[in-house]
Amino acid sequence: MKERLVLVGNGMAGMRTVEELLAIAPDKFDITVFGSEPHGNYNRIMLSPVLAGEKTVDQIMINDLSWYAEKGIRLHAGHAVVDIHRARREVRAADGTVASYDRLLLATGSNPFILPIPGNDLPGVIGFRDIKDVETMLAAARTGKNAVVIGGGLLGLEAANGLMKQGMQVTVVHVLDTLMERQLDPVAADMLRANLEERGLRFLMGAQTAALLGEERVRAVRFKDGLEIPTDLVVMAVGIRPNFELAKQIGIYCERGIVVNDTMQTYDPRVYAVGECVQHRGQCYGLVAPLWEQAKVCANHLARYGIGRYQGSVTSTKLKVTGIDLFSAGSFNGGPGCEEIVLRDPARGVYKKLVVKENRVQGAVLYGDTVDGSWYFQLLREGTDIGAFRETVLFGHAHMADSGRDGFSVMTMADDAEICGCNGVCKGAITKAIAEKKLFTLDEVRAHTKASASCGSCTGLVEQLLAATVGTIGKTPAEKPMCKCTEHSHDMVRAAIREQHLTSLAQIFEALNWKNPDGCHSCRPALNFYLISTWPSEAKDDQQSRFINERVHANIQKDGTYSVVPRMWGGLTNPQELRAIADVADKFQIPTVKVTGGQRIDLLGVKKEDLPKVWADLNAAGMVSGHAYGKSLRTVKTCVGTDWCRFGTQDSTGLGVKLEKMTWGSWTPHKFKMAVSGCPRNCAEATIKDFGVVCVDSGYEIHVGGNGGIKIRGTDLLCKLATEAEVKEYCCAFMQLYREEGRYLERTAPWIERVGLSYVKSRIVEDEENRKALCARFLESQQYAQIDPWAERAGGRVDAHEFQPLQRVG
Repeated sequence: MKERLVLVGNGMAGMRTVEELLAIAPDKFDITVFGSEPHGNYNRIMLSPVLAGEKTVDQIMINDLSWYAEKGIRLHAGHAVVDIHRARREVRAADGTVASYDRLLLATGSNPFILPIPGNDLPGVIGFRDIKDVETMLAAARTGKNAVVIGGGLLGLEAANGLMKQGMQVTVVHVLDTLMERQLDPVAADMLRANLEERGLRFLMGAQTAALLGEERVRAVRFKDGLEIPTDLVVMAVGIRPNFELAKQIGIYCERGIVVNDTMQTYDPRVYAVGECVQHRGQCYGLVAPLWEQAKVCANHLARYGIGRYQGSVTSTKLKVTGIDLFSAGSFNGGPGCEEIVLRDPARGVYKKLVVKENRVQGAVLYGDTVDGSWYFQLLREGTDIGAFRETVLFGHAHMADSGRDGFSVMTMADDAEICGCNGVCKGAITKAIAEKKLFTLDEVRAHTKASASCGSCTGLVEQLLAATVGTIGKTPAEKPMCKCTEHSHDMVRAAIREQHLTSLAQIFEALNWKNPDGCHSCRPALNFYLISTWPSEAKDDQQSRFINERVHANIQKDGTYSVVPRMWGGLTNPQELRAIADVADKFQIPTVKVTGGQRIDLLGVKKEDLPKVWADLNAAGMVSGHAYGKSLRTVKTCVGTDWCRFGTQDSTGLGVKLEKMTWGSWTPHKFKMAVSGCPRNCAEATIKDFGVVCVDSGYEIHVGGNGGIKIRGTDLLCKLATEAEVKEYCCAFMQLYREEGRYLERTAPWIERVGLSYVKSRIVEDEENRKALCARFLESQQYAQIDPWAERAGGRVDAHEFQPLQRVG
């Protein structure tokens, strides 16, 4: 027997909750919906394009009437609810329709605020909230000439633009001197006003409306200074008010809206509420993104999953007003201790302002060029220290990519980050659809997800996602559950391992209430890394939690054979090693022998059953695995340095060998590559490695966070050092900080961008005691890591290269 859910309000928030509920618990409820409008569920944000003649009503429908029938939902369209009997759990509509409920969801939205002035009830005076209002405006445009829009916010400007496109002379009246003061600062607002005036809109700023004049319908607007202007239509767009009269009438506790807790429950536990009618932690929200977040949490609790809480929203606004791109987020007007970083290019119609406090973004306003809005919002939400790239931050992430310092792409955003505000589509939903449905065009993505199908301001981000997702194999974990086995994120799990001293998978599964008692292919490798990197002397490396490549110490190829890469320290080899490789290739009839980009030799086409014997012969020649498959140190690329090169300034080859022997076998969140170049000509390409050393006359430049793969990222300069001993200590400290704080499958490049280069410097360069402690922990763990299993099976252990950390001076 299904439970009965009644939804009062057929708008975007309520129906989004129903859609979320159907996705996770399709058979849980028998659903009845009451809507005051005689339509299905439509995208209220897209009323402006309908008014402007750019879209039809059918094109903005989210769920038409047939959709409700297909889902088995009873829709009472055009039937406003007038009473709810909570004791009998019954809902009654104006036409007498009654529906019983076990759970009730209130999503009554908001009402336009109508100024309390004489004449506000005259025909021709309307708000701008629904399809009926649009139809009224279109009818007025067919017969009238002049229109007045009261309110210079987003809604007012959209109404004015639509009416102007319908041929009316439009005057926008605003009580303040700044348009869209909730989204723009005065500079951006002035630019917007000038642009709109060029297009034909008129403005009365700082004007207070005194009365609306007329008899049978509105004919003029009078202001407090005595000015009167003729009009055939007045549109009130001065704000909205939560519609909570019904809730208040039936005894639900309300203040400025229906008061709900973090699970979207009202004071009556059978009654939930979402959307613009809601007050949560003292806040009422009118933007789409918070409403979608509320809907997801509410659906989760209606389904009795009991996980997830709505804790309020940090909002950003990305708009397209009459074809002009705008973006704002956070405290863009600044405050005590804040600074402003500004770029203004009047010729291009571009204005950018970041409000910064202690090198962290507090707010942003973008006008004309909003492509970096998502990046700035991510910097704001994550509290990223921008000190390392402050001087170029306003040029955007594309400039950083050109200069080799790119730290952002849409792929670094969290999966729950909103991409399409009009339809509430997050990044994860888009990438999942692209991968699962094999989508290859923007139109296909629009059809399956609705992203970019409305105003179009997110089209650039959707195109980036499409380009990055097609063919992408792995993605960096963000702040989301590790997998379906748990609700805990990577950071939460790692903290629990450390704080609760968990040393085995079984302990993690029990302590953190893992849904799958054995974990899965996604979480087990991550958990195994977190265990052995946190407790190297106690946690046992679980081979069954490693991928097949790591278990057999070879890379599986497309034909089922394997690739074997023995380690060559710093790219050096000798006749004995070369003979051993040649003998193995002959003995096991290995078809391809290739020099790799990491200065090693790759044996391709090895049969799985031959792997133990191949490794036994290589081990006998003193060669261990090069970990070409591992989440560990891969290679240390070197040039010949002072040994042979006439430009060499230091012994780069020797230093590379020492670094590799010190760090090989290490466990890291993802693959880790190093290089040492003997001079600034950088033949070893040290500036696109995770840890790179460039030798100079005075010593060594230390570079970190590079990536030479699909998305090239140049390194950041960490510091300059004078001795090899310092280089080795800094290398150990950097690797240990990365593996203690990096998330599994997160390369050093996105890790540094997430935590900030300044943070890395503060932990390693500026804090000598912490650096030495990190170095000591790394070296301690290496005695448990630098064991080659194949060498052990062949009868011996490969010992770690001896290394003594720097002694404290003074």
